[in-house]
Amino acid sequence: MIYVTRREVFSAAHRLYNPSLSEEENEKLFGKCGSPNWHGHNYTLDVIVKGDIDPLTGYVIDLKELKNILNENVIKKLDHKNLNVDVDFLKGKIPSGENLVVAIWNELVNKISKGKLYSVKLFETENNYFEYRGEEN
Repeated sequence: MIYVTRREVFSAAHRLYNPSLSEEENEKLFGKCGSPNWHGHNYTLDVIVKGDIDPLTGYVIDLKELKNILNENVIKKLDHKNLNVDVDFLKGKIPSGENLVVAIWNELVNKISKGKLYSVKLFETENNYFEYRGEEN
């Protein structure tokens, strides 16, 4: 089994906030990440596809094709956006790293043309990252 990784970067703002809680409860729970003036991150996204090597091409998946899939389905929707208000696939969710990495997986899982989506890793800072491998991996 071969694992192929494509890395993309994007910048986005968000606010960790639960509307069912009071401002005081949100502040206690989320601290500076719950600022009503938002805050942002320069995210790094690693998408890993697993599969067998196609004897015709020598590829598991053409990396140009994977780049296009990521850009169309994820990066264009997230880059320089406010995750709380601009991103359709995050509506009704607290835009935590955990929720974001699962939502990105869901945007990609049925769009990978060759191989199989294995993992989505989302780096929020150089010290914090989130990884999701779906239910079957």
